[in-house]
Amino acid sequence: MKGILSTAAALALMTALAPAQAAEKWDMPLAYSATNYHSENAALFAKAVTEATGGELEIVTHPSGSLYKGGEIYRAVRTGQAPIGERLMSALGNEHPIFEIDALPFLASSFEAAHDLYLASRPAVEKILDEQGLVFLYAVPWPPQGLYHESPVNSVSDMEGAKFRAYNAATARLAELMGAVPTKIEAAEISQAFATGVATSMISSGSTGYDRKIWEHVGYWYDVNGWLPKNMVIANKDAWDSLDDETRAVIRGAAAMAEQAGWAKAEELSTWYAEQLAANGMTVEGPSDQLKADFEKIGEIMTKEWLERAGDTGQSVVDAYRNK
Repeated sequence: MKGILSTAAALALMTALAPAQAAEKWDMPLAYSATNYHSENAALFAKAVTEATGGELEIVTHPSGSLYKGGEIYRAVRTGQAPIGERLMSALGNEHPIFEIDALPFLASSFEAAHDLYLASRPAVEKILDEQGLVFLYAVPWPPQGLYHESPVNSVSDMEGAKFRAYNAATARLAELMGAVPTKIEAAEISQAFATGVATSMISSGSTGYDRKIWEHVGYWYDVNGWLPKNMVIANKDAWDSLDDETRAVIRGAAAMAEQAGWAKAEELSTWYAEQLAANGMTVEGPSDQLKADFEKIGEIMTKEWLERAGDTGQSVVDAYRNK
């Protein structure tokens, strides 16, 4: 009996002295630099979750494609290699056409219109993600897209033969319709691509151009307000389901705050980025009437093509957006 009591006491003492169960850690891959507002916003989201759970769930961000490159993040989260991550939605058109809706030229070219389109499309996006074993958390837009080029562009005909950086199927198709030559290049590879002549032109936000010091390679940016693509943050469904209700509620709350803050920051920075491009010697101006008309025509073609691919799901989303 004495031996049994001694053993029991020893076990009790070991339990009392043992460290608490290790906190769970979620690594969060990001494609963009640590100083980009998307990455900064994600870092604040991660910090909010970590602090609100008392460190029981620690989310650690890995910017600049340091953990997984941009093109690898979606698959990494879907397969459980990473429990959470951020990805440009429109780069996932091969997964489902609905992800490309915010990259259709001139369908929604202001922050207000882009938010309306987001609200109209979110249920469909969440449904597709759920079917792929993923949980949607939040989405934040980039500023309106503009045209970067090495020389003046007065009409789409001036883009003939340009080496065009494409970051998704939509921008590749846009390049084709302009007569340019598309080349798939992730954000982290932009500087090298332009420095080596692999790319001489692209359509992207002022944010991307500023982050990559694009003025070192091209001299013109046309503020065409083409569209406002979004980055979305997603979680692996198995990892999500392993959390308790309280922790999931904390993440949802932090995600809602990150989304609101991200949209506000994108709009705040939109003008500032254009000013920085000009301050660094670039010619920054709106499109000519001809260039705008050319782009609007291309937009109509691409929207029609997209609706054919997206079927009833795409049509219902566009109808909900247009009839708001």
